Amino acid sequence: MARKLAVIGAGLMGAGIAQVSAQAGWDVVLRDVTDEALRRGTDGIKASYDKFVGKGKLAAEDAEAALARITATTDLDAVADADIVVEAVFEKLEIKHEIFRTLDKLVREDTVLASNTSAIPITKIAAATERPERVVGVHFFSPVPMMRLVELVRGYKTSDEALAIAREFAESVGKTCVVVNRDVAGFVTTRLITALVVEATKLYESGVATAEDIDLACKLGFGHAMGPLATADLTGVDILLHAAGNIYTETQDEKFAPPELMRRMVDAGDIGRKSGQGFYKH
Repeated sequence: MARKLAVIGAGLMGAGIAQVSAQAGWDVVLRDVTDEALRRGTDGIKASYDKFVGKGKLAAEDAEAALARITATTDLDAVADADIVVEAVFEKLEIKHEIFRTLDKLVREDTVLASNTSAIPITKIAAATERPERVVGVHFFSPVPMMRLVELVRGYKTSDEALAIAREFAESVGKTCVVVNRDVAGFVTTRLITALVVEATKLYESGVATAEDIDLACKLGFGHAMGPLATADLTGVDILLHAAGNIYTETQDEKFAPPELMRRMVDAGDIGRKSGQGFYKH
């Protein structure tokens, strides 16, 4: 199998995808628009490798070799000879359209174009290209080095071949795949967690139970590793609000309508762990 990967976006997700891929032997081009973003991304990758080395889970020479396989650049033309491109930028259709339109002209005809989106229909993203059959959803989970799941999403025109290449890539970097055969907004996992977070927020907002007790009920009653409100804090209340809004806009299904409390928390900047305050104080 060909082994050249390009990742667009060096944020938490993009850097994580680059990290696991380089560790698995892929040559990776990591592209972002600023040197500062690239520096943050590559520093994060190095720190993560160092942590694995410190715990004895990765040999120092393997970490060094993996790091050497990553080329960071602001030049989008550098992705031209990639076998697969994974886009991992902000969840805004206009931004993704711009990237996919450009990629469509840059890469080879047989290149698979993948999006790490968690909520935007792949068909909408693929529509910006002349090759919708080569566009597929490859949804990794955060933190990428630790989370074993990848959600593969078939757009309306995604070919069996493109899906198979995406699966081979995801499995080659140590992930287990689930396949979403119908391109619904939010796919499987984002729909499930969003519905749970929205309902948990409503219960908390209306004083039915405390955040701690709602989360404890899910952990002890359902065997969840983490409760929905703690998950919202970890993921970012802003991210989940955005996902809920996307799914609600697409489906008009009331169970995805974002609660007022989530909107106010985002307005106030209480978006979870990254701000020090969400449903919990961090």
